[in-house]
Amino acid sequence: MHCPSHPHAVRLIGFAPDDSAALAAVLLNGPVSGPHFYCLLEDSLQEADLYLVKADEAAALTLLAGLNPCEATPALLLGPASACLPFARIDWPPEPARLHLALAELVARRAQALARLAASGQGAPLVERRRQPRLDIDLSEPHGGSAHAIRRRPPPGGAILIVDKGGAFRDHVAKMIGARRLPVEWTDSAGAAVALCDETPVSLLMINTATPQVDPYRLCATVKQLPSAARTAVVFLVARNYPYDAARARAAGVRGLLDKPVADRHLYSAITKLMSLP
Repeated sequence: MHCPSHPHAVRLIGFAPDDSAALAAVLLNGPVSGPHFYCLLEDSLQEADLYLVKADEAAALTLLAGLNPCEATPALLLGPASACLPFARIDWPPEPARLHLALAELVARRAQALARLAASGQGAPLVERRRQPRLDIDLSEPHGGSAHAIRRRPPPGGAILIVDKGGAFRDHVAKMIGARRLPVEWTDSAGAAVALCDETPVSLLMINTATPQVDPYRLCATVKQLPSAARTAVVFLVARNYPYDAARARAAGVRGLLDKPVADRHLYSAITKLMSLP
């Protein structure tokens, strides 16, 4: 499920569903000899390696600005832009060979930027993705407490529970974060997972959607109905050909998903954020 190397993850910004599907197909069918790419689903918790942006969509450009793209996480604009922006750009709709060539150039520049950061003892910059917009100005009443303080909660202190057909992934996660002494449990049973979430504090529930005889959506919904699991973050681990139902997942209370195979850096980043670890 985890993997030291993987295709480059691309996040699409500002494209209509049909255009997103077409771009995803083009990226999956690139040249054999060049870098490989795949598109992240909207609910993916994984950090993108690159951004593809519809240049004539103002909302997309605004969102891109909030993501702070840089040489380590570059952006490629598709189509005409209304302003002169410091990003690479190609025409829309893109010719597949031209698109892969432009992305390959960005990947090469990204590798150089990451090498420079590593040489200076730094890592790739983290992107802050919020479920709710940040309030830049606190308009709460002076005597009613800050809106930020009211929303802020202490970090969760429960275990990580993994639902999977085997215990290998659990062992890998436990080894990865073992220095933090967080309990990591495993089960292959939906019933056992519900019982554990009901009887013990569980901060993060990770469900492999390929686990036999487990309906991940139903399991998530059942767990989220437990009074003791109101703050339990539920994450799906999905293969890239899995028919993920975003509407059903959100209705069940799923926080997001991670694509399999999960590179260690993405797995570690997601866990530390969801567990509010330093």
